[in-house]
Amino acid sequence: MSGTIATGEIEMSTSARTQRCRLVEEVSQVPRITQEQKKLNREKIVQAAGEGFRLHGVDGIGIEELMKTAGMTHGGFYNHFSSKEDLAVEVYRQGFADSLNALAAIRKAHPRSARAALHDMVDRYVTAAHRDHPETGCASAALAVDAGRHGATSQAEYRHGLEGYFSAITEMVLDRAHQTGTEPTSAEAREQAVALFCQMVGALVVSRAVAEADPGLSDEVLTANRSQLRRS
Repeated sequence: MSGTIATGEIEMSTSARTQRCRLVEEVSQVPRITQEQKKLNREKIVQAAGEGFRLHGVDGIGIEELMKTAGMTHGGFYNHFSSKEDLAVEVYRQGFADSLNALAAIRKAHPRSARAALHDMVDRYVTAAHRDHPETGCASAALAVDAGRHGATSQAEYRHGLEGYFSAITEMVLDRAHQTGTEPTSAEAREQAVALFCQMVGALVVSRAVAEADPGLSDEVLTANRSQLRRS
């Protein structure tokens, strides 16, 4: 009897070892994700979230749908972000970085005229095309309400982006003043910059709020603000 039991245990032990060896072999054959591929996957998630959050709001789209859009499975999300809020902060950061790069390109395109650069900025920002495509537009307008609702961490990142805009536009205002022979103080230039940017964002937000119900009014909001902003 005892011999039979011992033999059975040996057979089970051998079978278990064989199964473990097969599992180890199968796992070793699974392709490992390189650091470069991991970085690309993260970028895909941020891009999908950037468009999804701008279009539907942070609370208007789930992780599963975002990951599907990015071409990945739901479970893979947590290899890159600890939470949806963590992803939202990255979207704010990347969104403002892209917008500020675009603003820098506008300034570079008008090296001799800060006034022309400011007008170009307004003409690009306060437009029907920007209104109709929030998914690819500026994060400042598309995600302002979300930042306000999602606590101090989100607001801190949004604030950082705002300061980038305010600083860049303040420099443009000072350059314009110097080129036209006036010399406002730094505080006065910043005040103009803050008001100018907030009016651009406000015009876009209000125009989007009535775009489907009253397209004519929506266009009027954009036209009136663009005209006033170009005079400032």
